[in-house]
Amino acid sequence: MKLIGMLHYRKKPHNVKKAYACASVSKMDGIDFVYFSYRAVDFCRQKIFGWVYKDGDWIQQEVDFPDTIINISAPKTREQSIVKKALKRRIPFISHSIGTKMKVFKKIKKGRQFSNHLIPSFNISNSDQVLNLMQKFTRMVIKPHSGSKGRSIYFFSLLGNNTIHCISGIEENIYSFSDFKELVDRLIYEQKYLVQPYIECKTKTGLAYDFRLHVQKNALGKWAITLIYPRISGNGKLTSNISNGGYRGEFIPFLVEEFGDKYFDIKQMLEYFAVAFATHFDSLYQKRSFDELGIDIGIDQNHRIWIFEVNWRPGSKHREFSVAKNMVPYAQYIADSVPKE
Repeated sequence: MKLIGMLHYRKKPHNVKKAYACASVSKMDGIDFVYFSYRAVDFCRQKIFGWVYKDGDWIQQEVDFPDTIINISAPKTREQSIVKKALKRRIPFISHSIGTKMKVFKKIKKGRQFSNHLIPSFNISNSDQVLNLMQKFTRMVIKPHSGSKGRSIYFFSLLGNNTIHCISGIEENIYSFSDFKELVDRLIYEQKYLVQPYIECKTKTGLAYDFRLHVQKNALGKWAITLIYPRISGNGKLTSNISNGGYRGEFIPFLVEEFGDKYFDIKQMLEYFAVAFATHFDSLYQKRSFDELGIDIGIDQNHRIWIFEVNWRPGSKHREFSVAKNMVPYAQYIADSVPKE
């Protein structure tokens, strides 16, 4: 029987909800599962002193190297990174990085099939460039290349009196052109940013929202929908990320409320897009294959889908078990597909 491992920076699994969910699914599916941290790896003996779930409790046990690894968290230290690289040379990992926002944008654009769903994106090199784009689009979004959870995102609107309105989180400010340029210069000095035209996606009551299309590979190695749900902004924010003050709505009731008799057509459109896009996106990376994606999209007034962002480790708070039901069988699929050296 194949052994599936879960690698995490935490020494013990007791406070890692996804570990318990994966252990439970493994038990139900008759799959051996072990949780382990970076320090639990013995490369000389090819052994792991990890944790297995038995009779309702976690117990420590020495096991052989697993046949595949569920890598749900990034290393926190240089030493952990070294261990990860050494393990990855020996054992297949199921999760792989998709790269920065701009790299993803270029991949999709080059792939062409879904390029018409892309929001034009521009790397920021200086504040004059952004100001010129503001004159063209009047409403724009500035976001970091590697940001997540709606952090460090700025929404700008060009006003009629040579001033610019800025919203970031719940903060609002009015900038002169010179103050705006100073802000942009400070941002791009700290990290890489990109700028996009603002795509309006609002509810009937005026709240910003988007859809999270959460997809995973299943036991057959095929893309399947885990969950689709709307994320609605709170307190008038323009970002709908749950971790940043937004909230999650129920898929069907939201569609009925916002789209009326057309709700079923929108539902089918989103479901088809989720699987078709994930399948295509996966094909754009020749040296790696993905296990899970969180695709954030908006729908404009003409019901056109716009891709806001693609995430390779989408959050799964409060639905760890739903995620584990695909994650564990897919890990088993990888273990069966790749011979252990």
